[in-house]
Amino acid sequence: MSAFAKFHSFVEALAEGVHNLSGDALKMALTNTAPTAATDTGFLPGTLHPPPAAANGYAPAAVNVTSSEQVAGTYTLAADDVVFTAVGGDIGPARYAILYNDTAPNDEVIGYWDRGASVTVNDGETITVDLTTDVVLTLA
Repeated sequence: MSAFAKFHSFVEALAEGVHNLSGDALKMALTNTAPTAATDTGFLPGTLHPPPAAANGYAPAAVNVTSSEQVAGTYTLAADDVVFTAVGGDIGPARYAILYNDTAPNDEVIGYWDRGASVTVNDGETITVDLTTDVVLTLA
């Protein structure tokens, strides 16, 4: 999985108080449609980036934030890895994992990861979005 790439709109939304990263409900969704970091703003699952069908165990997953803190002027958001499990059939194909704020008015996007190739999760298998030793993002 590639490094985290932030959506440009996230910076403005953060500055304007749309996000409370320690308290809002953050979610992750899979998609096979390439995000556009410079222009994507909201998510509203299925609108900009159609996710796999809500079947076979797939649904956008809650992100468990484990730490939201600032030390010496650098903010770090950490969370557990996110695991999607196919149950009763396949999930996919999907290439991108999109992090979004489910509490925000338009489910504003935060960032995404690119697997580098599309993958289908076969029945009974899992796909893990590795949050780089649990650090989602750093702001300095």
